[in-house]
Amino acid sequence: MLDSQSHSVQPESGSRPNKIAPPPRKSRGVAIVAVLVALGIAVSGILWRRHQEGEVANWTSELAVPTVATVSPKQGVSGQQIALPGDIEAWYEAPIYARVSGYLKEWYFDFGAHVEKGQLLAEIDAPDLDAQLAAAKAKLNSAEAQVKVREAERNFAETTYARWRESPKGVVSEQETEAKKAESGSADARYRASMAEANVNQSEVDRLTALEAFKRIVAPFNGIVTQRNTDIGALINAGSSVSNGPQLFRVADVHEMRVFVQVPQEISSNMKAGLTAEVTLPQYPDKTFKAVVSTTSEAINKTSRTLLVQLHAKNEENLLQPGTFAQVRFNLADTPGTLRIPISALIFRENGPQVAILAPGNKVELRSIKLGRNLGVEFEVLGGLSASEAIINSPPDSLSPGEEVRVAKDAPPQPAHEAEVR
Repeated sequence: MLDSQSHSVQPESGSRPNKIAPPPRKSRGVAIVAVLVALGIAVSGILWRRHQEGEVANWTSELAVPTVATVSPKQGVSGQQIALPGDIEAWYEAPIYARVSGYLKEWYFDFGAHVEKGQLLAEIDAPDLDAQLAAAKAKLNSAEAQVKVREAERNFAETTYARWRESPKGVVSEQETEAKKAESGSADARYRASMAEANVNQSEVDRLTALEAFKRIVAPFNGIVTQRNTDIGALINAGSSVSNGPQLFRVADVHEMRVFVQVPQEISSNMKAGLTAEVTLPQYPDKTFKAVVSTTSEAINKTSRTLLVQLHAKNEENLLQPGTFAQVRFNLADTPGTLRIPISALIFRENGPQVAILAPGNKVELRSIKLGRNLGVEFEVLGGLSASEAIINSPPDSLSPGEEVRVAKDAPPQPAHEAEVR
């Protein structure tokens, strides 16, 4: 079979071989078109790549100029409060000690009782004092009797001397007259001595009588008995020292209360008489009590660097109690001329607090400022800034002086996580 096939393609002897037929014209046109299409694709790819490179270059140059947002300083500070811990004390509060020694005979009011000035709280049985008073009175009676005797002697001596002095000359001698005069003087001296003795005894009686009054323990003013530290039959020692025993009672006047607050030195200049405050207590979280600054110590404590401030608060409902811890929120006075800026606009570097100012030509100027009070989300600015200047808010850490920036005209886009939530 192979022989027959090879035999069939061999030309006949003596004849010319056949020529290969050329491709048709239609095939050549298709090839040219294919070449042109490939060339067009290559050219368009090169042009697209160059366009992309240009876009990337433009995007890179745009990113090189940071986009920032600006804010203007706000003027005036009002409605600001500062909260500080405070202690509430009674308007008046007095510990009551015994002035005489003895045994407690009876007490009439327990702690928590409302009492009035002069009302009897307790009585002390003091037999020693009673005996001393009785002895002093007896001694006084004796001295008064002696005064009467001496007075009679003085009167008799004075009368005798007067009679001898007025006698005619020659009836009595001058020597006898002088003797009667001396006797009259001695009688008068004895009378005066007895009077002095009687006065001393009277003073002792008065002193012991005054001490007798202290057997009655009375309230010094209208108020509440906050402590009772004694009971019937207890031994009472006079005095207020530790060795003499504890106080018998403690009475507090709570119709109005005093609130004491230690104010830090940096804000002490705001504490003026008449400044209002709001007082809250842990046991009454839903109640607010009004208080007014009355006075200050006018001196800074060296240890704590604080100013002692006293406030007054009415206590109509008797809810304020001595010894209570309180939270005091001072309503600071308005300062209309003070500038304030958001905390997010601050830059803290080696030169202290600064802000980035948008200068002409969208250039950055870093300026040091003097800060005042921390107002929460804002700070007071006491110097280095004017109200007409634009401040860059949330400046990038890499921001440098003289750098050009682009100011954002539209609000920044929402963060992705916030957009998803909404």
